[in-house]
Amino acid sequence: MAMPVCKGLLQVLSCTLAMLLALASGSPGVSEKGRRKIVHVLADQTGDVVVQTAPGKVVTHRGGTIILPCRYHYDTSLHDPDEIRIKWTKITDPMTFSDVFVALGGEQKAFGIYKGRCALQEDGPGDASLIVKNVTLQDYGRYECEVTNELEDDTGMVKLDLEGVVFPYHPRLGRYKLNFHEAQKACLEQDGILASYDQLHEAWVEGLDWCNAGWLDDGSVQYPISNPREQCGKKDSAVGVRNYGYRHKDDELYDAFCFTSNLNGRVYFLKTYRKLSYAEAAKACEAQGAVLAKVGQLYAAWKIQLLDRCEAGWLEDGSIRYPIVNPRARCGGREPGVRSLGFPDKKYKLFGVYCYRNGTAQSPPARMQEGIQRWKATHV
Repeated sequence: MAMPVCKGLLQVLSCTLAMLLALASGSPGVSEKGRRKIVHVLADQTGDVVVQTAPGKVVTHRGGTIILPCRYHYDTSLHDPDEIRIKWTKITDPMTFSDVFVALGGEQKAFGIYKGRCALQEDGPGDASLIVKNVTLQDYGRYECEVTNELEDDTGMVKLDLEGVVFPYHPRLGRYKLNFHEAQKACLEQDGILASYDQLHEAWVEGLDWCNAGWLDDGSVQYPISNPREQCGKKDSAVGVRNYGYRHKDDELYDAFCFTSNLNGRVYFLKTYRKLSYAEAAKACEAQGAVLAKVGQLYAAWKIQLLDRCEAGWLEDGSIRYPIVNPRARCGGREPGVRSLGFPDKKYKLFGVYCYRNGTAQSPPARMQEGIQRWKATHV
């Protein structure tokens, strides 16, 4: 690239600026690969594209359908509408984006886990709103709507929130045994994802009190305290979500705070004539076309479907738990919640079992239906 010859102070300054711009934009040694160029159009500027998104957040539940709102304005006299490119991305952390959906003219494409679930709403000119069907736990988070023509682009941000429940979790090995990556895996195995700070804070507002610190999705370690006590950071300390800060994701070990949402099936306690071992419990569920319920599924059934059962039962991870919506003296405490009896030897025949049936399992098992019909026949 030929550089200009400069004479005089003013010319030297002008040429220096010109050379810097030339190097930044045209030099083969400067790569823009992997970087994202965003030109924001402010209110006091004249630009071809201005993007508007709704303030706050949009809320749905797992399995639902949601619209991520986004509208744009542009000068139709200067550009063909088919030149407008609409791109949706998910912000996975402040510097990382994953592609969700792109549209240019009549061409539209969804990416990764969003394939087959996304489409533009297209409710009149300037509507870039995205419809997301069959929402998953992994869809939770912040999304960016970017609208671009040949010269300008602008972006807006939308937060997708889910209705659900936060639950603390540690595996059979005991407390403080999980690094960050193991905590992520543990939540997924129990039908959840690592909770965000916002989700944990909301759970604390609703009464969650837990004395063990756990990983959150941003790599921080925190825990919610509503009832200060000596064993949880001293009795005279303040209530709130206590923060250990960002910890080393590979080397440091804690519990996990998981989040789950609406069930796509049903959890129920399987009434049997005798208590079961873990293996027998798994077979009993399988005989009904079901599987052992996971911890997250039991929490969702307790929180969302108001499952209330004062009988302890096996779960998929080998723990024994039971859900209480209406506390009573003989059912383990004065507060509602999912009670845990830990991880006993799987050979013990001391417990019942909680089963989970997917899809059409919203209705009770056939045996329960038959019992209801017999009751109606003798009482109605």
